[in-house]
Amino acid sequence: MATFTYRGLMAPVFTAFNKDWSVNTKVIPTYAKFLADRGLTSVLVHGSTGEGPALSVAERKTITEAWVAAAKTTKQHVMIQVGGCPLPDVLELAKHAEQVGADSILCLPELYFKANTAQELIDYLKNVAAAAPNTPLLYYHIPMWSGVHVNMEQFLNLSVGQIPSFHGIKYTSNDLSEAYNALKAADGRYAVFLGADTLVQPAFALGFDSVIATGLNFLPEHFVKLVALVKENKIVEARNVQAKITAAVKAVSKHGHWIPTMKVAMNSFTSVDVGLAREPLKNLTQEQVKQIQTEVKQYV
Repeated sequence: MATFTYRGLMAPVFTAFNKDWSVNTKVIPTYAKFLADRGLTSVLVHGSTGEGPALSVAERKTITEAWVAAAKTTKQHVMIQVGGCPLPDVLELAKHAEQVGADSILCLPELYFKANTAQELIDYLKNVAAAAPNTPLLYYHIPMWSGVHVNMEQFLNLSVGQIPSFHGIKYTSNDLSEAYNALKAADGRYAVFLGADTLVQPAFALGFDSVIATGLNFLPEHFVKLVALVKENKIVEARNVQAKITAAVKAVSKHGHWIPTMKVAMNSFTSVDVGLAREPLKNLTQEQVKQIQTEVKQYV
């Protein structure tokens, strides 16, 4: 049976592109080491931050193989997001992730013929689990982008006993009340990774222990320090670090779409160049890039 014990901070890595829009896998070993050297022991590949749904199946396989290979050196847990495409491709990607040695799989819901109930979502995930039966499976809840608004507390309670390899969710929403209810669902047996950069401190105060947040890429030390302060019950200091993270994220994201702006932050404040975002996402002007570099410098 697939077991899943990882808890903590997980960086949703960017997909680096060359100037001709081909994927740049050469940067991945350096990228993995950059994160590992700063205390990040896990990565999520092909998530929203990684522009997974904008990549071809072949590109996703190539990138997956590169991250799994890099992690053999850095000893990082590698989670592969396999959804965001037609079901036959999802199953192919899930099978491939298991074959090459991914540690776990995350899956978006069907994005066109959407699930309307918790059971419909579970039935969809049963197919994914069958394609990779020996790899832990988690569900990617991001209703503002996926359009799937199934209540996660109900979903987790109903899922008990239905999918042997199912181990939890990535919860990307600012509804901390639902997130907390999901954390406590099914007697707390499931992992719930919070996907909200601005809510880490209050979430950990409520009992959360795991986060997948884009800001981990360019503010890794801040997040590591924040978690340490919460564990030491240094509430005021933790709030101050969270305030700095929140200010940085707001200063970056106000200039455009989440992914292109965050890529600018990564390129500007770290040694890892991940290039631009792929169309139809709109990249920033040079003036916007300069504004981010000026405004965010004080928080990095």
